[in-house]
Amino acid sequence: IQDSYNTSIESCSNSTCRHDYCVLGAGPAGLQIGYFLSHSQRDYIILERNSGPGSFFNIYPRHRKLISINKIYTGRQNREFNLRHDWNSLLSHKPDLLFQRVSTQLYPDADDLPRYLSLFAKELDLKVQYGVDIGKIWASEDGDHGGRSYTLIDQHGLEYSCRVLLVATGLWVPEEVKFFGSELVEGYESIPVDPEEYQDQAVLILGKGNSAFETAQSILGRASRIHLYSPNPVRLAWQTHYVGDLRAVNNELLDTYQLKSLDGLVEGGLEEIAIVKYSPEKKASGKEKKGDRKDRKGRGQLYLTLADLLQENNGNGSSGITAATLPGYHNDNFSLRQPYDRVIRCLGFRFNFSIFDSSARPPCSSMARGRFPGVTAWYEGKRTPGLFVLGAAAHSRDYRTSAGGFIHGFRYMIRSVHRVLEHRYHGKTWPATKLQTTQLLSWLLKRVNEASGPYQMFGMLADVILLRGSYCEYLEEFPIQALAQLTNLSGHQVTEQGLLVLIMQYGLNRTDTLGPGRAESEWTRAWKSNFLHPVLYYYSRLPTEQDMKYRPVGWPLPRPKAIHHIIEDFLTEWDGPISHSQPLRRFLEHCLQTDLRAFYAESCFLFSLTYTEPPLFCRLGYLKKQGIVGKSKQWQPSQEEGVMADDDESRTSQEENSLPEYLSEAEPFVTSGMN
Repeated sequence: IQDSYNTSIESCSNSTCRHDYCVLGAGPAGLQIGYFLSHSQRDYIILERNSGPGSFFNIYPRHRKLISINKIYTGRQNREFNLRHDWNSLLSHKPDLLFQRVSTQLYPDADDLPRYLSLFAKELDLKVQYGVDIGKIWASEDGDHGGRSYTLIDQHGLEYSCRVLLVATGLWVPEEVKFFGSELVEGYESIPVDPEEYQDQAVLILGKGNSAFETAQSILGRASRIHLYSPNPVRLAWQTHYVGDLRAVNNELLDTYQLKSLDGLVEGGLEEIAIVKYSPEKKASGKEKKGDRKDRKGRGQLYLTLADLLQENNGNGSSGITAATLPGYHNDNFSLRQPYDRVIRCLGFRFNFSIFDSSARPPCSSMARGRFPGVTAWYEGKRTPGLFVLGAAAHSRDYRTSAGGFIHGFRYMIRSVHRVLEHRYHGKTWPATKLQTTQLLSWLLKRVNEASGPYQMFGMLADVILLRGSYCEYLEEFPIQALAQLTNLSGHQVTEQGLLVLIMQYGLNRTDTLGPGRAESEWTRAWKSNFLHPVLYYYSRLPTEQDMKYRPVGWPLPRPKAIHHIIEDFLTEWDGPISHSQPLRRFLEHCLQTDLRAFYAESCFLFSLTYTEPPLFCRLGYLKKQGIVGKSKQWQPSQEEGVMADDDESRTSQEENSLPEYLSEAEPFVTSGMN
């Protein structure tokens, strides 16, 4: 580390290193934005305080099993589709730089993630500076470029100055709640992970998230009883569709709870409780009271009580604690009346605000008890222009609604932020594909069946189609919460023809996730779909900030001029000619007021002779000496009859290969869209 640090000093002048972009943290988010900056040849540096990337995962999760899916066999060879089921890989131009190179397990070991991140940084030659512990960050006015600049100072007094600061430190400060006796509670970050340490012990765990259940599951076969306590009931990911809720891989304790094997879940406020040490007096006979436990580890017996019962008690620890201060004295059926050998805090993590000076500190978000910094819809810190928050720390925008707090979600959001940076600081418009309007149907079907970004970041990232009459501009993966700022962020204008927005979303109807009637199969009832499915919104003008603010409850977008749900599909394959393609085409025709059917040359020839204005496909294709060329299999009857010579097969092959790329890739959808 020291050699690397000395090299960085040599490249700096007057103890100050200057870059256009400073990336704070070399975890998954830091390396992902580092890749995009490197690929676009920008001046950047990634600063990491530890000796390698992804150092958080050298410690967490404590019991060393990731809950991010690594499904390497999907039956498909399409890399974009496969990323829908690969939750650990980062995005790059190298098709083989995937997480499966270090692990083939469905739920990999935590040690595999730092190994993969090291591989990613090395093969892409990212500029990472290890051993740089930033202790203070402040902002100042930049006289050279106008606007602000940020200065970071490390443990050696070396300063790093940049125009844009990209904070990718994640959440690593343990979340704590202060109450009477909280010093008696052990933290998830420091508890022993050897199950034998908990043999025949009663354990109370504060929290009901994945870290709490992960801890409970690891000691389930050794502890005498395990109780989980928190304000809210447990939320199951397969019910809420939020991957941060309790995952099935960690929920074995639900079995032992519901099947009455001494374990259980209890709801109650954390601020109202107290943890006290108390040893009941023995009976006159010298025998212990029923339920009394000996302390084999010297920790004393820990009781959960209520702060209200201690208000008149001025003692500390076990001093002044009597039976009357315990809930069981007043209610002999109190759920948590028995003592515990351990109380463990598993409440998650929060963002580290301490290194930011007041001039550079983003405000706390109102979400998740202020654990996240507040950011705009394009992930720039509120009141901190030029400072962007990336990765898990930026999860306030989609907390409990999408996957922005996890690798398989924020890798796409970071790509969107990079496109915002490219437009703002380098004048590059958001990448767009120009399509003829007649190509839109096949392109939409291709995207809903392959695209991984909108699929993983459902309800947050959407494809925006800017209508231009006979053609359209297709923008991929735009953050829809910033839709009102589309022109400013992308550089593209919305014309009077309007725009379409393609988004993936779950249904708003709450149903029994595993019960009967949980899914719709009839395309005429697509609007009642419950599972993840594509939805198209049509607007005749760009929605305003006011429209976005007052959109219907639960809707990702304001009420549109027209909306179309594509029926949910059990296989997530939206390529059926009757259920998917034809209803979508009719919706597009309604919005665009034009015929979008595709025709062979023979039909276009007939239309040209019998109609004043042939369909749009014929006007843009056949009449310009273009169109869909039949395949040799379709010409075989003519060849057998001698109408067409066999040597025309060579011309067929050549013409088939000369089809536009968008048609060759989406050929089945073009066929299914024909009526």
